[in-house]
Amino acid sequence: MHLGARVIHSSLGIYQFPASFLRIVTRCYSYSVAEMSIDRKSTAKVDYLKEIEKQVQKRWAENKTFEVDSLPPGSPDAKKEKFFCTFPYPYMNGRLHLGHTFTLSKSLFYEQFAIGYQRLKGKRCLFPFGLHCTGMPIKACADKLKREMADFGFPPKFPEKVEKEESKQMKSKVAAKTGGLEYQWQIMQSLGLSDEEIKKFAEADYWLHYFPPLAKSDLQNMGLKVDWRRSFITTHVNPYYDSFVRWHFWTLKDGGKVKFGKRYTIFSPKDGQPCMDHDRQTGEGVAPQEYTGIKMKICEPFKGKLSALTGKNVFLMAATLRPETMYGQTNCWVQPDIKYIAFETNIENEIYVSTRRGARNMSYQGFTPKEGVVNVLLELTGQDIMGIPLDAPLTHHKVVYTLPMLTIKEDKGTGIVTSVPSDAPDDYAALRDVKNKAAFRQKYGITDEMVLPYEPIPIIQVPGYGDLCAVKACDDLKIKSQNDKDLLTEAKELTYKKAFYEGTIIVGEYAGQKVQDVKKLVQKKMLDSGEARIYMEPERKVISRSADECVVALCDQWFLDYGDESWKNTARESLETLNTYAEETRRNFEATLDWIQEHACSRSYGLGTRLPWDEQYLIESLSDSTIYNAYYTVAHLLQEGSFDGSAGGPLGIRAEQMTREVWDYVFFKDAPFPQTDISEDKLK
Repeated sequence: MHLGARVIHSSLGIYQFPASFLRIVTRCYSYSVAEMSIDRKSTAKVDYLKEIEKQVQKRWAENKTFEVDSLPPGSPDAKKEKFFCTFPYPYMNGRLHLGHTFTLSKSLFYEQFAIGYQRLKGKRCLFPFGLHCTGMPIKACADKLKREMADFGFPPKFPEKVEKEESKQMKSKVAAKTGGLEYQWQIMQSLGLSDEEIKKFAEADYWLHYFPPLAKSDLQNMGLKVDWRRSFITTHVNPYYDSFVRWHFWTLKDGGKVKFGKRYTIFSPKDGQPCMDHDRQTGEGVAPQEYTGIKMKICEPFKGKLSALTGKNVFLMAATLRPETMYGQTNCWVQPDIKYIAFETNIENEIYVSTRRGARNMSYQGFTPKEGVVNVLLELTGQDIMGIPLDAPLTHHKVVYTLPMLTIKEDKGTGIVTSVPSDAPDDYAALRDVKNKAAFRQKYGITDEMVLPYEPIPIIQVPGYGDLCAVKACDDLKIKSQNDKDLLTEAKELTYKKAFYEGTIIVGEYAGQKVQDVKKLVQKKMLDSGEARIYMEPERKVISRSADECVVALCDQWFLDYGDESWKNTARESLETLNTYAEETRRNFEATLDWIQEHACSRSYGLGTRLPWDEQYLIESLSDSTIYNAYYTVAHLLQEGSFDGSAGGPLGIRAEQMTREVWDYVFFKDAPFPQTDISEDKLK
């Protein structure tokens, strides 16, 4: 073969290079032409190559080149080697875009060139391609169109000037997908659709019939070597795949893998349901983060605005990741300019103080009398609670005080921060600043007795750092103040992990034990005594596709118990037999099996398959996609390329005939022949 070659002929058919590759070759060849004609505008060469593509693709279709069927055992070709590849099925809420092309081109050497190469080697090759429609995005877009027609008429007359308070914070990925457009209608117009056509998209099912054929056409134009008979879409619109997913979940439930109960999950209050990865504008992969909410009781008499709460038990609710260090508290940090609130809780006569954002999260975790409702009793600033005396759990100090820390952020935690300067470099640097700067203390009304008597308390012995880990780290790195952010980050990286894995507690009832062994014990001690509560929030900001900032909620839900050790061990045994090609890939699988826990598999809004034993819920979009590759093996027999199964398949089997027992017989080696009116020869 040489650069001028376009097509390779063989006894196995024609191998075609896609235009994306050929354009690169042509561009390289054209450099010499460009030297003679800088303004070369002719597309003749590309057009010529594209015409070859069309001819070859037509021949593929006529010859059914990539349609591959199973062969009877013992037949000559059945002994040939096989080669199978797939591509994660794309979501059908629009045309395939540059991102899909980029991903396809990255994997082209495996899926395109490799499958063509393996065909030339005489292997029987299969490349199926499905299309995903399950989840919230399509339904959310359809509902947006309905709202826009209700608010702005048809065709909608949008305001000329649109206020975009969030636009500056829009992530690049979202901006790329929407083109920075404000309304769903405008996004649809950018696809070249007329107003009359856009109106039809207000019905979610219309998306499922409009975009899949376009996706297939685009992929065919790319030259994918796909057996299109095996293509399908998901959701109830395709009764065959719907039946397959229902069987899948009955099988999981029968095996004790699906359970029901209250679980912490990322939740969209606006949508009223869990917000999984596919439902997010930003925050994909973000999980709930557990904190220990430390109840720091404000000592009476109350002053200033707090006097309105006299007679109540009022607590600053601090969120910490290190409950075992509470023995070393010397003070509490608040940000002078942050807005806080005092709000009613579900415990009689108890009031908590936190940021409004923190209170919003708590209201979905059983902290308030009514879920999702925060009854604000007082609005405060950090200055209103500056210098107040506190009764803090576990520390030997009878009273500690709130002090100013200017680096506290309103979008993380509760805005209230415990201070353990012996083991937290940030706390030590900030406490030293307050001690050394009289003018700073005076500015925020901090008297000497609130800070000067308080020194770091030795609580953990860390090899190489002694019993004042943070102090030594700050001294070693020559950290001058709390503004040395990079050095403080380095100090934390040096000390936190070492303290957790190698540190030994030297105070309290757990003295002499390793930090990693007592962390949960100390947490439980405070929870049992009523000095703390479990508080959860997203690890990072999560925005749903409905533009809602998500919280962590304690939800009644069906979940897949991926944390079950026996299930994990079965997966580990399977992993041992898997050729991952790269050791790093194997380690990533192993790490995932270590951390993965329960996964919410139900939701109440969107498109998909109904949970067969509790049909008020839908099966969410990741959970109906875990074994879809198995469906490729029978899709062509049931629906033969009609995306929604409406045309049926060559066996003439109806979707309602695909019962649980029939699916068992198809996929389980030892399953008995089912009671069915489907003939045995068709099922075999």
